Amino acid sequence: MPSPSKLLVLYTGGTIGMQQTASGLAPASGFEARLRSQQALETGRQLPSWVFRELLPPIDSANMSQSNWLAMAAAIRAGVEQDGCDAVLVLHGTDTLAYSAAALSFLLLDLPVPVVLTGSMLPAGAPGSDAWTNLFGAMQALQQGVAAGVQLYFSGRLMHGARVSKLGSETFDAFSEPPRQRLGVRAGVTPANLDYRQPRQPVSLAVLPFYPGIQAAQVEALLASGVRGLLLECYGSGTGPSEDAALLAALKTAHARGVVLAAVSQCPHGHVEFGVYAAGSQLASAGLVSAGGMTREAALGKLFALLGAGLNQAEVEHWFALDLCGERAD
Repeated sequence: MPSPSKLLVLYTGGTIGMQQTASGLAPASGFEARLRSQQALETGRQLPSWVFRELLPPIDSANMSQSNWLAMAAAIRAGVEQDGCDAVLVLHGTDTLAYSAAALSFLLLDLPVPVVLTGSMLPAGAPGSDAWTNLFGAMQALQQGVAAGVQLYFSGRLMHGARVSKLGSETFDAFSEPPRQRLGVRAGVTPANLDYRQPRQPVSLAVLPFYPGIQAAQVEALLASGVRGLLLECYGSGTGPSEDAALLAALKTAHARGVVLAAVSQCPHGHVEFGVYAAGSQLASAGLVSAGGMTREAALGKLFALLGAGLNQAEVEHWFALDLCGERAD
């Protein structure tokens, strides 16, 4: 892939640019000057020319929301379409980095330039920090050529944006692509109503894990809150409390009124295949659609992108079951 002629560095906040305050580390502006000063000290690296944009206010990624995802996608589109950037580097906090990488993977379908996200476990300038290593490593990877699409760079590795999860809270190699089985058919050409030019709106979504003792009334209350999509984290290959008639009835009722019900596996290396167990078949008959081997982050981001584009329940279920950017199939 060609080297970028103009890189957009999009700063959203996160640990990488945090400063110490009386109450602890907090997001801070002014990172462009720090970045340029540090780059002047980086000898021996071949890095692309870049422009800097900052989403204000910078946030701790623990406060990430759908509105922030939409703002990032809009800033990236503007950088490409209006400013002539041919690559993008997003600086982001690590707590929700994998969620944002997944969401952007689906919000930016068919964007003709590479988008790489990175961050750090320690702030830039802190003793032993991984901040500059990750940031300049991501820049160097882009300089060497990265394919169009969304990826995450961390601890020396480029990872697929819709397959990565944060697996550690302290180690520098905190992110990985869990080796899940990928089950899905390629969608082929991205439909016009799902490509990166398509406007999106926030949508009410929820994630709920099955666990021993879950009650139908709890599921009913969540479904009655106005959610348009519910991601259920099932056991193993897609099972759940199939002998709870009230719970199954609550799911069927919600599906009948248009709520999209999707299922991922709770297992880090798992995938959903409803027909393996009768308990899984019961969930499928209640209206759940399988996420295959998608991660929680990918399934949530995909539901957001599909429902946020205004698709109806049947359309969402159709595209959710197909592979759009490598999230379901190799």
